[in-house]
Amino acid sequence: MILHCFGESGNAYKAALTLQMAGIEWQPAWVDFFGGATRSPEFRALNPMGEVPVLEDQGDVITQSAVIQLHIAERAGKFKGADEAEQREVLRWLFWDNHKLSALAGSTRFLMNFLPAHKRPEAVIAFQQARLGASYKLLEAHLATRDWMVGNAPSLADFACCGYLYYPEPFGFTRSEWPAIDHWLARIAELPGWKHPYDLMPGSPADRT
Repeated sequence: MILHCFGESGNAYKAALTLQMAGIEWQPAWVDFFGGATRSPEFRALNPMGEVPVLEDQGDVITQSAVIQLHIAERAGKFKGADEAEQREVLRWLFWDNHKLSALAGSTRFLMNFLPAHKRPEAVIAFQQARLGASYKLLEAHLATRDWMVGNAPSLADFACCGYLYYPEPFGFTRSEWPAIDHWLARIAELPGWKHPYDLMPGSPADRT
């Protein structure tokens, strides 16, 4: 499998981490997002949505992180939930993450770190950080009584919801303020094969300085 990605993308990290945890052989194809690669005709021919991640698997081209995660889980036969009820719960958290956590965290992190300071919309950042605070509270409460997002083992829900929370750039999330989330992130990082996003995928802010 080939995953088109870049290190700064939390959505790409969800797919890369799922591949890594599944033990599937894969290779990254670096996308120069900050150089405009996702707007190029070549990339738009691969994914008209102009986004990473994109997974190529034996002629199939799969886009959107949650769809890619589900595809990997099908191929690997793991991480979807132990039964039908757990599978529905995994999907519930995948949808929640895309709407209430990753969408906000990703855009807030971009505005705060990857735009020039004079272009940063402070009011928008403050509004989104407030919304993120509500998401952190919900995630903290959910993890306060369990080790994993769904059931008794890691699942796609864990690899999705953690997507942006390992990144070092500030966006309004401080691990020490959320002990249940902090312990959960530590548990994921202790899984065999885990890697930090900047170690798992090519590309990082340091490469552009």
